[in-house]
This record gives sequence, structure tokens and C-alpha cells, in this order.
Amino acid sequence: MTDLLRVKDKNFVVMGVANERSLAWGVAKSLHQAGANLIFTYRKERSLSKLTKLLEKTEIDAKLVVECDVNSDESIQEAFSKIGEQVSVIHGVVHSIAFANSEDLKNSFVNTSREGYAFAQDTSAYSLIAVAREAQPLMSEGGSIIAMSYLGAERVVEGYNVMGVAKAALESTVKYLAMDLGSLNIRVNAISAGAIKTLAAKGVPSFNEILHKIEETAPLKRNVTQSEVGDMSLAMLSDLSRAVTGEIVYVDSGYNILG
Repeated sequence: MTDLLRVKDKNFVVMGVANERSLAWGVAKSLHQAGANLIFTYRKERSLSKLTKLLEKTEIDAKLVVECDVNSDESIQEAFSKIGEQVSVIHGVVHSIAFANSEDLKNSFVNTSREGYAFAQDTSAYSLIAVAREAQPLMSEGGSIIAMSYLGAERVVEGYNVMGVAKAALESTVKYLAMDLGSLNIRVNAISAGAIKTLAAKGVPSFNEILHKIEETAPLKRNVTQSEVGDMSLAMLSDLSRAVTGEIVYVDSGYNILG
């Protein structure tokens, strides 16, 4: 199977590991099992400490760990410059980064602040553009960029509020980047993952209700797991999906097809 994937010994940048429940960590584990080289980014020292402990606990070797604040163009440029010095070429990027202020999730959507709206968009959507811009020169052999989305991008999910709007922008960004970078053989897709108990999910007031509803009504009658999202992400990063770009791939037990 790993021969079909063709990710062994290739270099992948994983952005957004907050803890062991993170979707980004699930993708990292799937990539590791397939023999890929992993490069991690982190935003703050606390994130670095958690990531270091995870790597030690699982005995996963990181080829490189670099600081990267996606709200800063300079930080993104410095991060990919360091990556380029170390590996010269990368074959994929995992963008698993999203954030909104807690008050903009808990309050009514109509009371979203101008600053909160801009911050959610900058962190969750624009950052993909900035990352792709710096990754592009290092993807000289082509490759794949994936972002993490959620059903709240296209449907109203109670409590998701400004993050739903940011995810909608993210999904549109994926499509425009796919068009822009396709001639370079760089594919851009998004994984729309089902509800999983991540750190980010805790900020959504209705999260537990969503979990129960999916179990009751989704075609597969269950929620998805981190490893299932990780494995589909691996497929989208690999040669198995070499003719797929600009797509939103649902990994949610089929919940998205319901009316």
C-alpha cells in the first residue's frame, strides 16, 4: 500500500498540532506510518512543549520543528526559509489552523465584533494563502496542500457563528488556490471532518448535541475518529489523489448528505 501512496521519505509540513486530539496530529500519525518525513510548525512556546512531549511519547522523529505565527507574514516567511535551508524541497502541507475569539462564538452572530470577524478570517482563511505563497517555491516537484474545514462552512451550525463564515472563506480559498497553482502540479483540497473532540471543538456551545445527532442520523450511525480523518488526509496528500484538486472531501459518516 505504501508503494501506491508514494510518500515514503518525502517531506510534509504539518501545521496546527495543539495536542494529541488534534486533527493535525492524526494526519501526522498517518503520514509517519506511511514512511513520510515530518516537519512541524508551532506558534508559541506552550505549543512547542506539548508537541515535544507528543513526539517523545510516540517516538516519532521530526525532521524539523520551526516556529510559525500565521498571523504574521514575516514569521511565515522565516519559517519556510528555515525549512528550505533544511530540506530544499517539500511535497505537501497540512494546514490545520483556525481560531476565533470565544466571545464571538458564544454571543449572537449579529453581535460579532469587527475585530473578531477580521481576526477569525485572518487566522482561519487568509493564512492558507500566505502559507501557500511561501510553500510554493519549495514544492518544485509538485505536491499537495490540504486544509481542514467543517460542515459549518455551508450550513448553519448553532454556536459555530463567525467560524462558519471563516470556514466558508477557507473553502473558497482552496478552490482559487487550486486554480492558481494547478499549472505547477500543486493540488489544493480541503478535508471537511465530522465532529471530533478536539481543543477547538470545545469552544462550540452545541458540540455535544452535534455528536449525539450525528450518531442518531448519519448514514453510518456513528461519529468519525481522528485516525479516519488522518488516513483520508494521507490519501489526499499522496499520489492516490494525483488528479484531484479544488475539492472539499467529507469525512463525516455521510452526515453532510442529509437534508
